[in-house]
Amino acid sequence: MVSYSQTRAGRFYGWRVVGAAFVLGFFGWGVAFYGPPVFLSVIRESRGWPIPLISTAVTAHFLIGAIVGGNLPRLHACFGSATVTKAGVLCMATGLLGWALAAEPWQLFAVAVFSGVGWGTMSAAALNAFVSPWFVRSRPAALGMAYNGGSVGGIVFSPLWVAAIGLLGFPITALAVGAVMAVTIWVLTDLVLSKTPESLGLHPDGDLPGVPPTVAPQSSLRPLQGSLLWRDRRFLTLAAGMALGLFAQIGLIAHLYSLLVPALGAQEAGLAMGSITAMAIAGRMFLGRVMKPGTDRRLAAVCGYAAQLAGSVVFFCAVGTDVPLLLLGIVLFGVGFGNATSLPPLIAQVEFDRRDVSRAVALIVAVAQGSFAFAPAVFSLIREITPATDAIAPGAAPGLFAAAACIQGLAIAAFLAGRGR
Repeated sequence: MVSYSQTRAGRFYGWRVVGAAFVLGFFGWGVAFYGPPVFLSVIRESRGWPIPLISTAVTAHFLIGAIVGGNLPRLHACFGSATVTKAGVLCMATGLLGWALAAEPWQLFAVAVFSGVGWGTMSAAALNAFVSPWFVRSRPAALGMAYNGGSVGGIVFSPLWVAAIGLLGFPITALAVGAVMAVTIWVLTDLVLSKTPESLGLHPDGDLPGVPPTVAPQSSLRPLQGSLLWRDRRFLTLAAGMALGLFAQIGLIAHLYSLLVPALGAQEAGLAMGSITAMAIAGRMFLGRVMKPGTDRRLAAVCGYAAQLAGSVVFFCAVGTDVPLLLLGIVLFGVGFGNATSLPPLIAQVEFDRRDVSRAVALIVAVAQGSFAFAPAVFSLIREITPATDAIAPGAAPGLFAAAACIQGLAIAAFLAGRGR
């Protein structure tokens, strides 16, 4: 058993959990979030199936993940978090191989069930469920580090999928990645993620018994059982803010590479996209370190979305040709990119009774995932209906950037509307 002296010496077991959650996010986002756009292109080229059909299967994958993620606290309570995570990673590996082997269009929707279930058990709600019991004061930094696993997964897997599939083929790549993922997560779940502070006789943040948590007193917050949560202003504005913000973020990121290529070139545009992830990690780590217990977390979220809104405006003003403005837009957009996912759970930590936090987080994440599943298609429609003239550069897309800015403004309004009166 880990002793208190060990925890006070800087070896608090909770940080091992953060490391394991980092790996869970690395595979979860790398396979289930950054993989499907590549799968769409590969399946289209190899099978010749219509893009709208494949896109619909990808949307089904994300929607199923949202449903599972929204019910994750209940699943963890019924079957145990370790069992659910192991079953989820096996579903993910099965679904991944299914995407590679699908011989008929209808099979894509069957395998989307498996991959969607896996995504729901490895997404943001899962990371929050594993990390939150271990931290109170240090939760912003801990969750930020765990969520960075998803960002690193994007950096690694985005080029890895393309290179590995080109070299080995889709089926072999899917089998190899699925096997490594399943074994790694299974072992980490047994060795680390299955542990709780109570099972090791530890307290959050490694505190000794009797040390009070330095956050808003949970005793002053009223539990919101059943449907009461759905009628609470704080919950509704938090869910709306996260859903709107991620809808704009995912919709814009899905098209940004193709809009940067005309001005920057393919290689430089790829580096620019990678820098967004790097800025997201930096912004998340910075906020995790500087956020104090009394910080207004909704205002912190507003600042992040304001930076993204400014980035959208700068993209609009760049008209697809002004390289310095495009690079400035990338920096502004990237700074708020990571905190759009990690801040809402931290807001829930201080706004809801501790018995409601896990359910509130799972539901806001599910609402957000269900919403942004449609974002790439909606932004595609916006991009297509923008009049094409010789006066507009190929990378301008004024309607797309204007829509992103407007939606980000609505997200800011939602977060502000939920602040305490």
